[in-house]
Amino acid sequence: MNRETERNRLRKRLRVERAQLPASERICAATAVAATLEQLPEFLVDARIAGYWAVRGEMPLLAVFASLRSRGQAYCLPMLSGDDTLQFAPWQPGAALATNRFGIPEPDVTPERRFTANDLDVALVPLVGFDRCGNRLGSGGGWYDRSFAFLRELPRPARPVLVGIGYHFQEVAKLDAESWDVRMDFIATDRELIDCTEPGA
Repeated sequence: MNRETERNRLRKRLRVERAQLPASERICAATAVAATLEQLPEFLVDARIAGYWAVRGEMPLLAVFASLRSRGQAYCLPMLSGDDTLQFAPWQPGAALATNRFGIPEPDVTPERRFTANDLDVALVPLVGFDRCGNRLGSGGGWYDRSFAFLRELPRPARPVLVGIGYHFQEVAKLDAESWDVRMDFIATDRELIDCTEPGA
């Protein structure tokens, strides 16, 4: 079995497990991950924090948004761009949204209100699986890897700080990284904040 087939089988298994999580446990986990993120100094003070619109069982970020809003930090959502990377724009509840070609809501803003991954301070990145070295198994489209590819050339952590967001049960012992993968600096789950920048991580 080749590596891509293995990754697809793992992705399918973890997605099923995530989808089966009862709503009550999902809500508790979302509250817990917001508390976990409070352990990260950048999350408490940096101006531009990118999140995501949770779909297909991803960890919801409503509690995270409330935390950022209480401190006056900008909460940004990703938007698909024409070059197959992500752009980002600030968003608040009640602000206009438009649905992209994958059916995911995005801020409905003019081009001058959008910015690139380089302009972020912290990016909260959804995942399907992860290991403690910061390797992330995503949905398979490569959007985040392309958007943050510039970080592969920089000493880490750099700006933006990349924080994978997931449930504790999405952890696997080891993920073999591909050449295009961009490693996470931290992983925040409903149980802990994992520092992937430490030696030996």
